Amino acid sequence: MQSSSLIGREGDLASLEAALTRAVAGNAATVLVGGEAGIGKTRLVTEFAARLPERTVLVRGQCVDLDRDAPPYAPLIAALRALVAAFGVAVVRESAGPGRDALAVLLPELAAEEPAGSGGPDRLFDAVATAFEALSRRHPLVVVIEDLHWADQATLGLLRFLIRVLERAGLVLLLTYRSDELGRGHPLRPLIAELDRSRRVERLELARLSRRQVRRLSTELRGAPLDGAELDEVVQRTDGVPFFVEELLRGGLGPVESLPDTLRELLLARYELLADPTQRLLRLIAAGGVRVEHELLSAVAEVPAESLDEAAREAVQAGVLQVDETAYSFRHALVREAVHDELLPGERVRFHTRYAEALEQRAATPGADAAAVSYHWMAARDLRAAFTSSLTAMEQARQSFASAGAARLGERALELWERVPDAEQLAGRSRIELLAETAYALRDAGESERAGDLIDEAIAASSPQRAEEYARLLRGKASFLANIGETGSIELLRQALGVLEGRPRSVLRANVLGELAARLMLAACFGDAVQTADAAFAEAQEVGSRPRMSVAANIRGIARVAAGDIDRGLADLELAGELADGNDSAAIRHLINASDALSLLGRYEEAVQVAESGVEQARQRGVERTSGAMLLSNVAAPLFALGRTARADEVLDRALELDPPIGFSAHLQRLKLQSTLWSGDVQLADRLLRGWRPGLGLQRRIEVQSQLGLAAVAGEIALENGAVAEAWAEVQPLLEPGRRGFAAYDLPLAAIAARVLGRARATGTALPDDPAEAERALRRVLAGASSWPTAAVHVALAEAELGGSEGAGSDVALWERAAEPTLHRSGAPAALRPYALLRLAEALAGEGGRAEARLRAEEARSAGAAIGLGLVVQRVSELERRMGLVRASGRQSAVPAAGSPARGVEDDLTERERQVLELIARGLSNRQIAETLFISAKTASVHVSNILRKTNTSTRTEAAFLARSFAGRGAI
Repeated sequence: MQSSSLIGREGDLASLEAALTRAVAGNAATVLVGGEAGIGKTRLVTEFAARLPERTVLVRGQCVDLDRDAPPYAPLIAALRALVAAFGVAVVRESAGPGRDALAVLLPELAAEEPAGSGGPDRLFDAVATAFEALSRRHPLVVVIEDLHWADQATLGLLRFLIRVLERAGLVLLLTYRSDELGRGHPLRPLIAELDRSRRVERLELARLSRRQVRRLSTELRGAPLDGAELDEVVQRTDGVPFFVEELLRGGLGPVESLPDTLRELLLARYELLADPTQRLLRLIAAGGVRVEHELLSAVAEVPAESLDEAAREAVQAGVLQVDETAYSFRHALVREAVHDELLPGERVRFHTRYAEALEQRAATPGADAAAVSYHWMAARDLRAAFTSSLTAMEQARQSFASAGAARLGERALELWERVPDAEQLAGRSRIELLAETAYALRDAGESERAGDLIDEAIAASSPQRAEEYARLLRGKASFLANIGETGSIELLRQALGVLEGRPRSVLRANVLGELAARLMLAACFGDAVQTADAAFAEAQEVGSRPRMSVAANIRGIARVAAGDIDRGLADLELAGELADGNDSAAIRHLINASDALSLLGRYEEAVQVAESGVEQARQRGVERTSGAMLLSNVAAPLFALGRTARADEVLDRALELDPPIGFSAHLQRLKLQSTLWSGDVQLADRLLRGWRPGLGLQRRIEVQSQLGLAAVAGEIALENGAVAEAWAEVQPLLEPGRRGFAAYDLPLAAIAARVLGRARATGTALPDDPAEAERALRRVLAGASSWPTAAVHVALAEAELGGSEGAGSDVALWERAAEPTLHRSGAPAALRPYALLRLAEALAGEGGRAEARLRAEEARSAGAAIGLGLVVQRVSELERRMGLVRASGRQSAVPAAGSPARGVEDDLTERERQVLELIARGLSNRQIAETLFISAKTASVHVSNILRKTNTSTRTEAAFLARSFAGRGAI
């Protein structure tokens, strides 16, 4: 029994229809529908589906409840298979774009006769997204994924990607989940929290029915209204959960006094009225999972086909089972769970054994799922079979890039290892090798700490006498430490080299040497990096590995450039590109470093061209979210430097939408912080920094460029917030004793540090360091980096920041030098000249040259506005206000309009007196007021006296109190 009307969900249904309207207009929408079990999520979706326009294509995917063994991508595979049925194989393949062959990972029937290779997870994700987007242009598309609380990590990762990247598409993603299943640590919780922050995602939380709604539902179900006592009984027992109301009021149960008392009795009420063969069939189906194909059920039922059909028909007619085209499922998952609990121990073993055997026989067919086989053997307590099937499922998960699933299955096999006598023979590998494989899967799943634990166990079980194995494990641990921002990678790689010492030359040793050179380069140990890269190149050349030669030349080149040996470094980078020919991985790595080097050298146009040439290559190879994100970063950074801010922001936002791992997103995040700050949105920049700092902090521990880059943008944000002492603390990495120089990053940070020091002197802010010694330290940094191609402009800015009689940045001549157009033609970022013009205008105003200051301020405004520097434009407006060239907003008219409130004390103050009163409220002395407003101390004193007289106050304290009351009313 089910109501023909959708009661209490009218608003939710309207929300789904509105989402479809947006999608039809080309704006993809995602709707999350949550609620407790039985609340009506599936019923809402069914009603929505029934109302879809004829042209709309709806496909569904069901997440599978197999404990922790949910097959990778199961609901999305079902949805894609439904799309193939709707559009045809050829159309779906064509719609997937360049990555179409990657779809064969999910749907083997889509494999080309001569596949080009599936690439990596990024290629797979991109292929699915491209297919959905292209197909939605043919027909509006609704993709329903039900019971997301059972989804595996791979499914959640792909859905997360689709939601982030699919914006302009005629697509509705409709996702349902049980909110009462999301306990602490559930993998769906962080995804929901993230989606709640997206403007393209709407969340509907279905509420229980009210008493009035239960009355409507019960009247429709029974054909007549319940009396007051009966209605109270139903409401009390069901708590307004629609499924329970329907089950409680199903036909044939008689008066309310005979209704079931417990939830279990309620769920099993229909089941217990069925014949024994039907009950047995239902228990068998419950063991099979949420949805069981008829073909599979026939193989495990061990009854004649006619008997199976008869039992199934009885269950369907009783409203316990429901049937789609090819499979059976319980009308509600709660009923399945209750029936599954009825299994006796012997039945549980027999039924799960039959499922495992039947699924193994289908293992050669496309789409056969090894994870389900493993689940059933575990449930059947056959440990030997569970062990081998877990390893098979692990390999299947690995091939489909479901790293979390592969890791979980590897850990299961490790748990079973000691309980299976011939484990090593069955596995075809040692336990150490399985530990390493599982550790790599955990690393790829983002669980680097757990991966480190397993690799430590593998290292402890191995020994240096097994040199290659031991060296590989040490190299693996070095990688894991780098992934979580821990130090120690360099020492581990050196230890691995020690183990390989005296052994024949090998690609492994070339690889270890290359990775050590890379880590040394990131730690700014450029001399050691070059020497180690030389050794890596020689090793690779000896064993004939051109890709490893390319990597070695690449690292040697970027290290030489960073150390100032620019010509030789660029020659090495060119060699690396030549050696990478035919190897995509080495070629992309070369393009990353080559474009980065050109950008650091101020050769921005070339940098953009080189980086852009690699972006599509990264996408084709399936590494768009990793190496591709770094290349997009290397496109955006020089675009910002060229002043092409709008395009740079587009590239940057596209890269961030890919949600790359922190090792690949750190530079993107720093660019976004800088872009947001310079656009003028200081509050947003500060908020983003607080959210991203933990991840950025990990990178700064192992990469000098990340450390210095974060110090620069964090220092600027703190300074714009008026937190001078905090800004000084942020820039301290530049002045740490014994630090190694990195000119390309030292120079911009030194200019910012000089700005902070100058501001501290101007405001009288006490710093923990002696200002004179701090300035000497800064000048030593600048001197050490003076030969870098872009040094001139940064040195000029730093000199100007520290100029003037008090070292507070007030020297007009120095700012004229810093703003000199010719200086900014030597690879200087475009944002620096508008800033220098602003500071020149401030210095001119401080010396009384207001006419010239006004001209320079307008020049700064025009230059800043042209490239989207909202921060400079705001500062120019503030400068003009301080110079008395513009009126403050909110000033009232001198003559009140008819019927307006009476004039207040504040109305008698002039514009300049309002500015002075505002500064009095901030605690500034007459001298500080004069410096802020570019007036003499005597004039400031006159203004203060006039304020005290006009406000009838006798002290500055009283005037400050009055000013705060004015501010509360928006008067100043």
